[in-house]
Amino acid sequence: MKKILQYLFEHKSLSREQAMEVLVDISNGKYNEHEITSFITVYLMRSITIDELMGFRDALLSLAVKVNLGVDNAIDIVGTGGDGKDTFNISTLACFIVAGAGQPVVKHGNYGASSISGSSNVMEQLGYKFKNEEAALAKEVKEAGICFLHAPLFHPALKTVGPLRRNMGVRTFFNMLGPIVNPAQPKFQLIGVYNLEMARIYNYVLQLLDKEFTIIHSLDGYDEISLTTDTKILSNTGESIKTPYQLGKKRVFAAELEGGNTVAEAAAIFKNIIEGKGTWSQNAVVLANAAMALHVTGKYENYDLAFQAAVNSLETGAANNCLQKLISLQ
Repeated sequence: MKKILQYLFEHKSLSREQAMEVLVDISNGKYNEHEITSFITVYLMRSITIDELMGFRDALLSLAVKVNLGVDNAIDIVGTGGDGKDTFNISTLACFIVAGAGQPVVKHGNYGASSISGSSNVMEQLGYKFKNEEAALAKEVKEAGICFLHAPLFHPALKTVGPLRRNMGVRTFFNMLGPIVNPAQPKFQLIGVYNLEMARIYNYVLQLLDKEFTIIHSLDGYDEISLTTDTKILSNTGESIKTPYQLGKKRVFAAELEGGNTVAEAAAIFKNIIEGKGTWSQNAVVLANAAMALHVTGKYENYDLAFQAAVNSLETGAANNCLQKLISLQ
């Protein structure tokens, strides 16, 4: 590791092959926590390159527990995290609304490293049991329309660095890897990113991977459609900027998106919204993200029809039914 660090300290970057090798070695326990922390810190001080990101992705997927869940049209809705906004679990709620609309969801997530409640925190609090058994996960998708893949159970490297990330408490390049290393490799992806540079990197990477995707970034720094300001949208078909009124019928205030001070509070907010008791602003944000995910699949002629499908999922209780069914299968 000393040679690698010295190389990086000289403002050089790793090739795709070198990046893959380093992360495989980290996964295999070759380096101590101080060496790994130093390595992670390099990428807090400079941008990651496409080759490095692809190499890290190659490493994680080469070591990952593989799963075939019997669906070829699933979607993952995931934010990179690390935006420092401490919102309620918007992406995870959107997943259940999408599932309630009849679209299979394979959600990949983890504990919050730089936030109070990541998707894994809230799912665990709601009663979901993490697992990597293919048959059990396939049953969840078939019967509940959704399953959850807790990243450390599928990626040895993430398990190794998890405590270090939590101790650092800031976003790292692992935030950037999460959305592109779903072990089920779903056909569709909606990815939220915390800055425009990351949006451009993902746009390039996902096109290289020949994915059907949409990337979203609220221009005030949220890694999802926040409706607090305009949203930059990038997809296979091009780029655009949409207003809160176009995406969610209204503009909201940042204070209305707060996610609580504990995991228990975050879970209570989650349950309130999915049971149809959310505020107008909370509902609007979740529906906008769910609508964009549904729109990614190409099943809807336009965004407004996808939005209406999301509204129906929430208001008829279909989204909540997916959650209750999923928890009953544990």
